[in-house]
Amino acid sequence: MSFKSVKPFFWFGVQLISIGLMTRVGYAEVAPDSNNSESFFELTTNNANEEKQEISQTPNSQLLTPKTSLPTPLTIFDPAPNTLMDVPATTVKLQFAQGALLELRVNGLLVDSKQVGRVETNVKNKSVTQVWYGVALQQGENTITAQTIVDGVVSETAEVKVQVRGSLKQISLRTLETRIPANSRSTATVEGELLDASGNRSNQDAFVTLKATAGEFVGQDASSEQPGFQVKAQQGVFRASLRSTLQAQTIRIQAKVGDVDAFTQLVTETDLRSSLVTGVIDVRLGKRGTDFYKSFRDFIPPDQNNQTQLDFNSAVFATGNVGGWLFTGAFNSARPLNQTCENTTRLFRDIQFCEQNYPVYGDSSTSEVLTPSLDSFYAKFERTAPGGLGGVDSFMWGDFNTWEFATRSQEFTATTRQLHGFKANYHFGNLQATAIYANNLQGFQRDTIAPDGTSGFYFLSRRLLVPGSENVFIELEELNRPGTVLARTQLNRNADYEIDYNRGTLLFRQPLLRTDVDQLGQVLVRRIVISYEYENQDNSSNLYAGRLRYHFNRTANQESWLGATYLYQNQGIRDFELYGADALISFGSSTNIIAEYANSRHNSDVIGEVSGAAYRLEANTEITRGLQARAYYRKADTGFANNATISFVPGQTRYGAQIFGALSQSTKFRLQYDHEDNEGTAPRLLNTLEDLLRPRTEALPGARVDNSLTTISAGVQQQFGKATIDLDLLHRNRTDRIISQSSGKSEQLRSRLTFPITEKLTFLAQNELTLSDNTDAVYPDRTVLGLNWSLVPGINLRLGQQFYSRGQFAGQSITSLDLDGEYKLGSDTSLTGRYGILGGANGMTVQGAIGLNQRWQISPKLKLDLAYEHIFGDFSGITGAGKQFIQPLAPGQSASSLGLQGGDSYNFGLEYNDGKNFQASVRYQHRSSSGGNNTVISAGATGKISPALTALVRYQQAGSSNVKTQTASLQGIADTANLKVGLAYRDPNNDKFNALLRYEYRQNPSTIPDTILLGSGIGVTDHTFAAEAIYAPNWQWEFYGKYALRNSTSYLANDLVGTSTINLGQLRATYRLGYSADLVGEVRLINQGNYTETGFVVETGYYLSPNLRLAGGYVFGRVDDRDFSGSTSNTRSVGGPYIGLTLKLNELFDGFGLQKPLPKPPESKQQDSASVPNNISAAGGAKP
Repeated sequence: MSFKSVKPFFWFGVQLISIGLMTRVGYAEVAPDSNNSESFFELTTNNANEEKQEISQTPNSQLLTPKTSLPTPLTIFDPAPNTLMDVPATTVKLQFAQGALLELRVNGLLVDSKQVGRVETNVKNKSVTQVWYGVALQQGENTITAQTIVDGVVSETAEVKVQVRGSLKQISLRTLETRIPANSRSTATVEGELLDASGNRSNQDAFVTLKATAGEFVGQDASSEQPGFQVKAQQGVFRASLRSTLQAQTIRIQAKVGDVDAFTQLVTETDLRSSLVTGVIDVRLGKRGTDFYKSFRDFIPPDQNNQTQLDFNSAVFATGNVGGWLFTGAFNSARPLNQTCENTTRLFRDIQFCEQNYPVYGDSSTSEVLTPSLDSFYAKFERTAPGGLGGVDSFMWGDFNTWEFATRSQEFTATTRQLHGFKANYHFGNLQATAIYANNLQGFQRDTIAPDGTSGFYFLSRRLLVPGSENVFIELEELNRPGTVLARTQLNRNADYEIDYNRGTLLFRQPLLRTDVDQLGQVLVRRIVISYEYENQDNSSNLYAGRLRYHFNRTANQESWLGATYLYQNQGIRDFELYGADALISFGSSTNIIAEYANSRHNSDVIGEVSGAAYRLEANTEITRGLQARAYYRKADTGFANNATISFVPGQTRYGAQIFGALSQSTKFRLQYDHEDNEGTAPRLLNTLEDLLRPRTEALPGARVDNSLTTISAGVQQQFGKATIDLDLLHRNRTDRIISQSSGKSEQLRSRLTFPITEKLTFLAQNELTLSDNTDAVYPDRTVLGLNWSLVPGINLRLGQQFYSRGQFAGQSITSLDLDGEYKLGSDTSLTGRYGILGGANGMTVQGAIGLNQRWQISPKLKLDLAYEHIFGDFSGITGAGKQFIQPLAPGQSASSLGLQGGDSYNFGLEYNDGKNFQASVRYQHRSSSGGNNTVISAGATGKISPALTALVRYQQAGSSNVKTQTASLQGIADTANLKVGLAYRDPNNDKFNALLRYEYRQNPSTIPDTILLGSGIGVTDHTFAAEAIYAPNWQWEFYGKYALRNSTSYLANDLVGTSTINLGQLRATYRLGYSADLVGEVRLINQGNYTETGFVVETGYYLSPNLRLAGGYVFGRVDDRDFSGSTSNTRSVGGPYIGLTLKLNELFDGFGLQKPLPKPPESKQQDSASVPNNISAAGGAKP
């Protein structure tokens, strides 16, 4: 007999080895025999003490049988009915008639009579009082029943019901304040309780993880080694404080312990603060091109037009209460509001490099951009919608997000983008109306990339991206089932990744493994999804969109609404139109229905104008306690398109139903029916030179697809002691109307054993075995072995090995070792799947930094992060959506064509944090595969060398992750490396002298695939050195100096090298003649090759008032520009006097913007007199 034939029985036997069935049935007679007086402690004295007064307590028990002729009825005095107990044991005190036998039962089980501890017999009343000690109870509700037996017949019966606090089964969560001002200072108290299955408080201690969609939890993290913010629940009660942000919104708060979570919400209202105005108005009269303090580009212009002109510049910021609305506005006549000191302008203006806090002070101050705008103007009026509904009314011009167009009920109609223009959001009672207009839009692109196990660099399909326009997501879906996204996490720039807008590259803060495993052992593949704008040669386009949403219910976890959306983008010859309707209807907190319809029309680059529709219907409910059901239907036509939402497969239809629940405390079951249809055209492989040099917004059509799959599964989970066994039987019926060989029926048995070896170490074994003669064309046979070590709550070290033995992946395997956070798949998909297996775009989206959930704190100051992944063979197989390929990326909605490339990847990281004194981290990553090798090295350290000297060092090196780095004819894309070293000097005891020193080394900072393919260069190295210092010996004198040098070497070919060096020197001296006058002199030199620019200025100023300064001075500049031969010189110079008037703004419009001091509180004479007795002086002595 072959091993293959006995394999199912072998696996079944292995999983039953650890099963132990223990049944213990016991019966004990509670009431001792009446003739056995040794079992009683009798009081039979005949003196006056025998005249005991009867117990006059009100009976707590319920007499279930009619009273007999016995003189004393059966009564349970203790415990009282519905008593809530902290421990699963109690003392039972009862009274019954003398001469009767007593039986005591708990939940129908007889209690041993040896637990009777005290007996009193009252001869006069002919009654017996017994006290039973240590009567065992179970968690939840318990029924204590007592019955008396006379002459072998049950005479009386009495019972009481009590509750015992159980283990954690649910969490109650609320905020003491329902509304707080959105001022980044106010805090709300978040409190909750750990409850058992009956709703009683569980008196256990545990760490509770708190998460919020906005705001910041204040206070000390109770367990810093665990991911997220932790608060300790003591005796089942916990409390924390959440600080508001500056944006008025509804904040969703989650509390989680293990797999149990709860949600609540908090409204932050518009803070109608007192008005504030700040800014400057500058008027200058002088020659054109002689403004020393403007940009270098404008100083001494090449056109030599130096006529005298009057320049007017202004920059204003204002905020305050205007008629019950909060107004926030800004204007700058000289530049866009988002322009940085590096002369870059991006959406929402990141923190400028020159504005980053240098670690000199060691403070925790932060800055936030309130008026982001791509142009020179920003204005916003906002208020909290009246009526206490929690919405925000606003009208604005500037940069904005499209959150209102990506709600929980939207997937096909959702739009997630960053735009600039006009936005209005207004509430007419329960009706919310949103309208947006965006101008100057560029080309729009969506790329999906399969990670390789490292941080990057991941090259996008486009170069010259519009800064700030990107949206980056990490999606997880089944390996063999593209089109169903199980989890979607949105990443944040700087916190999670770095992006080079010129090169079009992404570099993540943490490595991204290629695969994952869900709770059922299914292999999940990870995808990087990024949508962005890029610069193109076509005219810029406009976008118009509107949305109406009627709210039926705004209660947390019971929201209900009906919405409609319309969007149109004018893209020249490629217009895009999208409209649809959606609804979310909730029936309580456990039942909801989501419905959505969408229709799109656009001009395809490949087939011209196309249109299509999409549908989605989901229902989730809890039929009874512990029994949940789900039904779903979704369809996307082949012509439907939307690149600003979650991934889907055009031409795919999927519907089904699922029911799962508990038959007992140790037995659970699940049933599922699922049907999938795929039709249309699958994407073509993109791996040619033309594909890389001429990217497209959508995939090229490949082979035709026309197939269907019906899956019926039934499973049971049984707990045997510590072991858990899962058995699932799956029936698949696949029909392929193009490739008939792929059609067929198959049955597969999936068995799974989970056994905790120790409290923290768990063994896992899973086998997926085809029982039928036919093997499914997509799903192979698989064996999984794994170990899971729980380092701390929320952090697991996982070791897994998967073997594929039959089917399309036969002979291949996956090995993985990584640190894993238990809840990394998202707060709303881990426990009950309340958003469904096909959950909404916003419902499956969580904000957070990847990698923060994967660090193990091995000591209070040291954290470890490691991972290893080995994939034997390429998993580029056949799915219902078509053939998968190994390719750099997939444009548009063609993620289903991405295969999984084999190879090895591993990473190791250490992080040391000694507070403000010293912080350091180092990480090494490496990937090797048939697509090439990639090594990522990152290291950094910052700390105080002395109380006055602070140092910062950072090194980073990475190659290409998704573009093949080397071929037979190409050398490959060289690594990009960057080294930064910084020193800062500031004596905390003497502030007269301060200095900064910076050195930076860059290697190949601009290398792209085009560079290698077109032979336009093989490497660049760059050195930058800068030093600056300021010295103020007293309040009158101040000296400032700066020197910077940059040396670049370009390797255009092996025998052709170009070098360039640029120098910058600057000196400034300031002397204050008094409090109203000052004198400034400054000189500047810039030298680069044959180009030299010099300039100096002398200026004196007088303050006519504290806010008005009159200045005059003389400026001179000269440029010497020689040609390559050095024989011809182009010299130009300009100089002359100028005058200027500068006004500092702090008040506008009849006092608007003037910060008025708060009135002094009135003095209370009574309080003052009471504070110091009449006979005692304030100094403490007696009055003379």
